[in-house]
Amino acid sequence: MTVFTVSPVVLEIPGRPVDLQLKVSAPTEGSGLPIILLSHGQGYSNHLSSLNGYAPLANHWAEQGFVVLQPTHLSSRTLNLPVDTPGAPMFWKERAEDMSHVIDRLDEIEKAVPQLQGRLDRTKIAVAGHSMGGHTASLLLGMTTDKTSLKDERIRTGVLLGSTGGGEGLTDVVKENYSFMLTSDFSAMTTPALVVAGDKDGSEHLTTNGPEWHTDPFHLSPGPKELLILEGGEHGLGGVSGYDVAETTDESPERVATVQRLTTAYLRSQLNGTDDWQREALVGVGFGVHSRA
Repeated sequence: MTVFTVSPVVLEIPGRPVDLQLKVSAPTEGSGLPIILLSHGQGYSNHLSSLNGYAPLANHWAEQGFVVLQPTHLSSRTLNLPVDTPGAPMFWKERAEDMSHVIDRLDEIEKAVPQLQGRLDRTKIAVAGHSMGGHTASLLLGMTTDKTSLKDERIRTGVLLGSTGGGEGLTDVVKENYSFMLTSDFSAMTTPALVVAGDKDGSEHLTTNGPEWHTDPFHLSPGPKELLILEGGEHGLGGVSGYDVAETTDESPERVATVQRLTTAYLRSQLNGTDDWQREALVGVGFGVHSRA
Protein backbone atom coordinates (compact mmCIF):
# COMPACT_ATOMS: atom_id res chain seq x y z
CA MET A 1 0.00 0.00 0.00
CA THR A 2 1.31 3.45 -0.92
CA VAL A 3 1.79 5.84 2.01
CA PHE A 4 2.50 9.53 2.48
CA THR A 5 4.14 11.50 5.27
CA VAL A 6 3.70 15.08 6.40
CA SER A 7 6.18 16.67 8.80
CA PRO A 8 6.17 18.72 10.86
CA VAL A 9 2.58 19.35 11.83
CA VAL A 10 2.85 22.03 14.51
CA LEU A 11 0.45 22.39 17.44
CA GLU A 12 0.60 25.33 19.80
CA ILE A 13 0.14 24.05 23.36
CA PRO A 14 -0.36 26.75 26.02
CA GLY A 15 2.34 26.55 28.69
CA ARG A 16 4.54 24.14 26.74
CA PRO A 17 8.12 25.48 26.38
CA VAL A 18 8.05 24.90 22.60
CA ASP A 19 5.36 23.99 20.10
CA LEU A 20 4.48 20.32 19.74
CA GLN A 21 5.70 18.97 16.41
CA LEU A 22 4.51 15.71 14.89
CA LYS A 23 5.03 13.55 11.88
CA VAL A 24 2.00 12.00 10.18
CA SER A 25 2.35 8.77 8.19
CA ALA A 26 -0.74 7.33 6.52
CA PRO A 27 -1.95 5.24 3.57
CA THR A 28 -3.03 7.17 0.52
CA GLU A 29 -6.26 5.18 0.24
CA GLY A 30 -9.00 3.97 2.54
CA SER A 31 -11.34 5.34 5.16
CA GLY A 32 -12.15 4.53 8.77
CA LEU A 33 -8.42 4.41 9.44
CA PRO A 34 -7.26 3.43 12.96
CA ILE A 35 -4.72 5.63 14.75
CA ILE A 36 -1.42 4.72 16.42
CA LEU A 37 0.29 7.26 18.67
CA LEU A 38 4.01 6.39 18.62
CA SER A 39 6.21 7.56 21.51
CA HIS A 40 9.96 7.64 20.91
CA GLY A 41 12.62 6.50 23.35
CA GLN A 42 15.88 8.17 24.26
CA GLY A 43 19.36 7.67 22.84
CA TYR A 44 22.50 9.43 21.78
CA SER A 45 21.62 9.48 18.07
CA ASN A 46 20.35 12.98 17.45
CA HIS A 47 17.13 12.12 15.63
CA LEU A 48 16.11 8.79 17.17
CA SER A 49 14.37 10.66 19.99
CA SER A 50 12.15 12.77 17.74
CA LEU A 51 9.49 12.62 15.06
CA ASN A 52 12.20 11.39 12.69
CA GLY A 53 12.86 8.13 14.55
CA TYR A 54 11.27 4.68 14.37
CA ALA A 55 10.81 4.61 10.60
CA PRO A 56 10.81 0.77 10.50
CA LEU A 57 7.66 0.79 12.62
CA ALA A 58 5.94 3.95 11.38
CA ASN A 59 6.39 3.08 7.72
CA HIS A 60 5.21 -0.50 8.16
CA TRP A 61 2.13 0.39 10.20
CA ALA A 62 1.12 3.04 7.66
CA GLU A 63 1.54 0.49 4.87
CA GLN A 64 -0.79 -1.79 6.81
CA GLY A 65 -3.57 0.80 6.95
CA PHE A 66 -2.89 2.74 10.17
CA VAL A 67 -2.41 6.47 10.62
CA VAL A 68 0.75 6.92 12.69
CA LEU A 69 1.22 10.13 14.69
CA GLN A 70 4.73 10.73 16.09
CA PRO A 71 5.39 13.67 18.39
CA THR A 72 8.76 15.10 19.35
CA HIS A 73 8.68 15.02 23.15
CA LEU A 74 10.39 17.68 25.26
CA SER A 75 13.09 15.16 26.25
CA SER A 76 14.33 14.99 22.64
CA ARG A 77 17.99 15.73 21.95
CA THR A 78 16.85 17.73 18.93
CA LEU A 79 15.26 20.34 21.22
CA ASN A 80 18.18 20.61 23.66
CA LEU A 81 16.09 22.38 26.28
CA PRO A 82 17.89 23.94 29.27
CA VAL A 83 18.53 21.55 32.14
CA ASP A 84 16.53 23.78 34.50
CA THR A 85 13.36 23.54 32.38
CA PRO A 86 10.55 22.24 34.62
CA GLY A 87 10.19 18.51 34.06
CA ALA A 88 13.73 18.03 32.73
CA PRO A 89 15.49 15.87 31.83
CA MET A 90 12.94 13.18 30.94
CA PHE A 91 9.68 15.15 31.09
CA TRP A 92 7.85 11.92 31.96
CA LYS A 93 4.55 13.64 32.71
CA GLU A 94 4.73 16.00 29.74
CA ARG A 95 5.42 13.11 27.37
CA ALA A 96 2.10 11.47 28.24
CA GLU A 97 0.32 14.81 28.09
CA ASP A 98 1.68 15.29 24.56
CA MET A 99 -0.21 12.20 23.44
CA SER A 100 -3.49 13.32 24.97
CA HIS A 101 -3.02 16.74 23.35
CA VAL A 102 -2.66 15.00 19.98
CA ILE A 103 -5.99 13.23 20.48
CA ASP A 104 -7.58 16.49 21.61
CA ARG A 105 -6.40 18.21 18.44
CA LEU A 106 -7.28 15.65 15.77
CA ASP A 107 -9.53 18.20 14.06
CA GLU A 108 -6.59 20.57 13.75
CA ILE A 109 -4.33 17.80 12.48
CA GLU A 110 -6.88 16.92 9.80
CA LYS A 111 -6.97 20.54 8.67
CA ALA A 112 -3.18 20.64 8.48
CA VAL A 113 -3.13 17.40 6.48
CA PRO A 114 -6.05 17.63 4.03
CA GLN A 115 -5.36 14.10 2.74
CA LEU A 116 -6.66 12.84 6.11
CA GLN A 117 -9.94 14.73 6.23
CA GLY A 118 -12.86 12.46 7.05
CA ARG A 119 -10.71 9.31 6.98
CA LEU A 120 -9.91 8.75 10.69
CA ASP A 121 -11.76 6.34 12.96
CA ARG A 122 -11.48 8.10 16.31
CA THR A 123 -12.95 5.12 18.13
CA LYS A 124 -9.86 3.08 17.22
CA ILE A 125 -6.86 4.66 18.92
CA ALA A 126 -3.77 2.76 20.11
CA VAL A 127 -0.51 3.85 21.69
CA ALA A 128 2.91 2.32 21.15
CA GLY A 129 6.26 3.16 22.68
CA HIS A 130 9.82 1.87 22.86
CA SER A 131 12.03 2.12 25.96
CA MET A 132 11.17 5.46 27.61
CA GLY A 133 8.36 5.64 25.08
CA GLY A 134 7.08 2.46 26.70
CA HIS A 135 6.92 4.32 30.02
CA THR A 136 4.88 6.99 28.27
CA ALA A 137 2.56 4.42 26.73
CA SER A 138 2.19 2.64 30.08
CA LEU A 139 1.06 5.88 31.72
CA LEU A 140 -1.62 6.31 29.07
CA LEU A 141 -2.74 2.71 29.61
CA GLY A 142 -3.11 3.19 33.37
CA MET A 143 0.26 2.86 35.08
CA THR A 144 0.85 5.55 37.71
CA THR A 145 4.07 7.37 38.57
CA ASP A 146 4.44 9.48 41.70
CA LYS A 147 0.84 8.42 42.37
CA THR A 148 -0.18 10.43 39.28
CA SER A 149 -2.63 8.94 36.80
CA LEU A 150 -2.44 10.11 33.19
CA LYS A 151 -4.60 7.35 31.77
CA ASP A 152 -6.48 8.31 28.61
CA GLU A 153 -9.71 6.38 28.24
CA ARG A 154 -9.85 7.16 24.52
CA ILE A 155 -6.93 4.78 23.97
CA ARG A 156 -8.18 1.21 23.49
CA THR A 157 -4.93 -0.76 23.45
CA GLY A 158 -1.16 -0.44 23.42
CA VAL A 159 2.18 -2.00 22.50
CA LEU A 160 5.16 -1.75 24.88
CA LEU A 161 8.54 -2.48 23.28
CA GLY A 162 11.53 -2.92 25.59
CA SER A 163 9.59 -0.82 28.07
CA THR A 164 10.58 0.29 31.56
CA GLY A 165 9.65 -1.91 34.50
CA GLY A 166 8.96 -1.43 38.17
CA GLY A 167 10.92 0.35 40.86
CA GLU A 168 12.68 -2.67 42.37
CA GLY A 169 16.31 -3.29 41.42
CA LEU A 170 17.00 0.08 39.82
CA THR A 171 20.61 1.24 39.63
CA ASP A 172 22.10 4.15 41.55
CA VAL A 173 22.28 6.13 38.32
CA VAL A 174 18.50 5.85 37.94
CA LYS A 175 17.85 6.62 41.60
CA GLU A 176 19.95 9.78 41.39
CA ASN A 177 18.84 11.06 37.99
CA TYR A 178 15.45 9.50 37.18
CA SER A 179 13.91 8.97 40.59
CA PHE A 180 10.38 9.05 39.14
CA MET A 181 11.01 5.50 37.91
CA LEU A 182 11.11 4.28 41.51
CA THR A 183 7.38 4.91 41.83
CA SER A 184 6.05 3.09 38.76
CA ASP A 185 2.88 1.24 39.78
CA PHE A 186 1.17 -1.09 37.31
CA SER A 187 -1.72 -2.12 39.58
CA ALA A 188 -4.24 0.08 37.72
CA MET A 189 -2.98 -0.62 34.21
CA THR A 190 -6.06 -2.38 32.85
CA THR A 191 -6.13 -1.36 29.19
CA PRO A 192 -5.17 -4.30 26.93
CA ALA A 193 -1.51 -4.31 25.92
CA LEU A 194 1.10 -6.36 24.13
CA VAL A 195 4.46 -6.41 25.96
CA VAL A 196 7.47 -7.22 23.75
CA ALA A 197 10.89 -7.86 25.28
CA GLY A 198 14.23 -9.32 24.24
CA ASP A 199 15.72 -12.10 26.34
CA LYS A 200 19.18 -10.45 26.03
CA ASP A 201 18.05 -6.93 26.97
CA GLY A 202 19.86 -6.58 30.29
CA SER A 203 19.81 -2.74 30.39
CA GLU A 204 22.49 -2.81 33.07
CA HIS A 205 22.59 0.99 33.25
CA LEU A 206 18.98 0.95 34.46
CA THR A 207 18.38 -2.22 36.44
CA THR A 208 20.01 -5.11 38.24
CA ASN A 209 17.01 -7.35 37.51
CA GLY A 210 18.16 -8.35 34.04
CA PRO A 211 15.97 -8.78 30.95
CA GLU A 212 12.98 -9.80 33.09
CA TRP A 213 12.63 -6.15 34.21
CA HIS A 214 11.18 -5.30 30.80
CA THR A 215 8.41 -7.83 31.34
CA ASP A 216 7.14 -6.12 34.52
CA PRO A 217 4.27 -4.38 32.69
CA PHE A 218 2.93 -7.85 31.89
CA HIS A 219 3.52 -9.50 35.25
CA LEU A 220 2.53 -6.58 37.49
CA SER A 221 -0.59 -5.33 35.71
CA PRO A 222 -4.12 -6.77 35.82
CA GLY A 223 -6.42 -7.26 32.89
CA PRO A 224 -5.86 -8.61 29.38
CA LYS A 225 -2.15 -8.56 28.53
CA GLU A 226 0.06 -10.53 26.14
CA LEU A 227 3.81 -11.15 26.45
CA LEU A 228 6.20 -11.88 23.60
CA ILE A 229 9.86 -12.69 24.23
CA LEU A 230 12.27 -12.47 21.27
CA GLU A 231 15.18 -14.88 21.53
CA GLY A 232 18.47 -13.04 21.11
CA GLY A 233 16.73 -9.68 21.20
CA GLU A 234 18.58 -6.82 22.88
CA HIS A 235 17.19 -3.36 23.60
CA GLY A 236 16.88 -2.40 19.93
CA LEU A 237 14.79 -5.52 19.20
CA GLY A 238 16.71 -5.89 15.96
CA GLY A 239 16.56 -2.20 15.01
CA VAL A 240 13.03 -0.88 15.52
CA SER A 241 14.16 2.62 16.43
CA GLY A 242 15.57 3.46 13.01
CA TYR A 243 17.50 2.26 10.00
CA ASP A 244 21.15 1.62 10.97
CA VAL A 245 21.01 3.65 14.19
CA ALA A 246 24.05 3.55 16.45
CA GLU A 247 22.09 2.28 19.46
CA THR A 248 21.14 -1.00 17.77
CA THR A 249 23.46 -3.71 19.12
CA ASP A 250 21.44 -6.66 17.76
CA GLU A 251 20.77 -5.55 14.20
CA SER A 252 18.52 -8.10 12.53
CA PRO A 253 16.11 -7.34 9.67
CA GLU A 254 14.41 -10.65 10.40
CA ARG A 255 13.78 -9.70 14.04
CA VAL A 256 12.45 -6.27 13.02
CA ALA A 257 10.13 -7.95 10.50
CA THR A 258 8.84 -10.21 13.27
CA VAL A 259 8.12 -7.22 15.52
CA GLN A 260 6.36 -5.47 12.64
CA ARG A 261 4.24 -8.49 11.87
CA LEU A 262 3.30 -9.33 15.46
CA THR A 263 2.48 -5.79 16.52
CA THR A 264 0.40 -5.16 13.40
CA ALA A 265 -1.63 -8.33 13.96
CA TYR A 266 -2.14 -7.54 17.65
CA LEU A 267 -3.23 -3.94 17.11
CA ARG A 268 -5.55 -4.87 14.27
CA SER A 269 -7.09 -7.61 16.39
CA GLN A 270 -7.62 -5.40 19.43
CA LEU A 271 -9.05 -2.47 17.51
CA ASN A 272 -11.36 -4.71 15.46
CA GLY A 273 -12.50 -6.80 18.41
CA THR A 274 -11.09 -10.17 17.27
CA ASP A 275 -8.83 -12.61 19.11
CA ASP A 276 -7.06 -14.63 16.42
CA TRP A 277 -3.94 -12.49 16.09
CA GLN A 278 -1.41 -15.08 17.28
CA ARG A 279 -2.54 -17.77 14.84
CA GLU A 280 -2.23 -15.27 11.99
CA ALA A 281 1.01 -13.62 13.10
CA LEU A 282 3.12 -16.54 14.26
CA VAL A 283 2.77 -18.62 11.10
CA GLY A 284 6.14 -18.69 9.37
CA VAL A 285 8.12 -16.89 12.08
CA GLY A 286 11.67 -18.05 11.48
CA PHE A 287 13.28 -17.83 14.92
CA GLY A 288 12.53 -17.94 18.61
CA VAL A 289 9.42 -16.15 19.79
CA HIS A 290 7.76 -17.14 23.06
CA SER A 291 4.25 -15.90 23.73
CA ARG A 292 2.13 -15.88 26.85
CA ALA A 293 -1.36 -14.59 27.53
